[in-house]
Amino acid sequence: MTELQEIIPLPDVWTSMARVEERLLEVSTSDHTQLTEIAQHLLKAGGKRYRPLLAILAGQFGTTTDHKPIEAGVAVELIHVGSLYHDDVIDESDTRRGATSVNANWTNTVAILAGDFLMARASETAATHLSLESVRLLAATYAELVEGQTRELELDFDLNHRLDAYEKVIEQKTASLIRTSARLGAMAAEAEPAVVEAISTWAHEVGMVFQIADDVLDLVSTTEAIGKPAGSDIAEGKFTMPVLLGLDGSDGPRIRELLGQSRPYPQAAIDEVIDLVKRGGFVDQALDSADRRLERAADAVAALPDVPARSVLGTLGEYLVNRVSGVRN
Repeated sequence: MTELQEIIPLPDVWTSMARVEERLLEVSTSDHTQLTEIAQHLLKAGGKRYRPLLAILAGQFGTTTDHKPIEAGVAVELIHVGSLYHDDVIDESDTRRGATSVNANWTNTVAILAGDFLMARASETAATHLSLESVRLLAATYAELVEGQTRELELDFDLNHRLDAYEKVIEQKTASLIRTSARLGAMAAEAEPAVVEAISTWAHEVGMVFQIADDVLDLVSTTEAIGKPAGSDIAEGKFTMPVLLGLDGSDGPRIRELLGQSRPYPQAAIDEVIDLVKRGGFVDQALDSADRRLERAADAVAALPDVPARSVLGTLGEYLVNRVSGVRN
């Protein structure tokens, strides 16, 4: 049993998730054999499937028990994976989920086309099985993803942007699709409007926590644990919450000096920035921010119907922060 299955001991949820896996392959199949291979490359590489899982869990709070939350899960995962294909082209990534990235295995052009194909199939799935409002929500969410990516590119290596700009980026790039995943699942199961809003609020806060925790891990974890060197975000000019907080601290001038030098940054400079950020307590401050968001998420959960999935939501949020709990002072 996987760690997530232990956290979510609801057999019907995992039955639905098995069907999501089947549908992902069905929907991503093309008449063009090579396009099918490319489109399914990352799908077959695995992943935790957080977003379809949230759609299925949110469906537990509705009044219907048909296949629609499964289709909602398929749609959001196709949007997510399609966006990863595009991200890897932008970032010139060579690997993804332990496999060679599509752009490295084929070409940038092919990766972009395959990403477009997956997103088109997401829209087709929603239009066929879900409501017009759901189709509109998916389109608006993808627009947010693009806006978030554009904002992030504008902020690369910018030592003067504020914390609110960082939070806007992660809200659009990460939290928006996580929120939509839960909202779409609840809508597909015909949950009451108040329930849809409550679970959307929960998912938004959890989505923010998810990214903050990931950003902290990039600073404090090992290559073996995260599959890339610590400080990779810094090397790419992506200054996340702990670094931005550090820039305003007593060691800010030294951090600014280290990050203001010519690029690529020497590894020694990155290591010193990480050390200053950790010793200044800014990793803890970022995690404290995540904790406050989890409290708001818990308030939203309290407004949901008392079904077995409700207690799972609280545990799932804690799981995201517990991944980095060992780095607190």
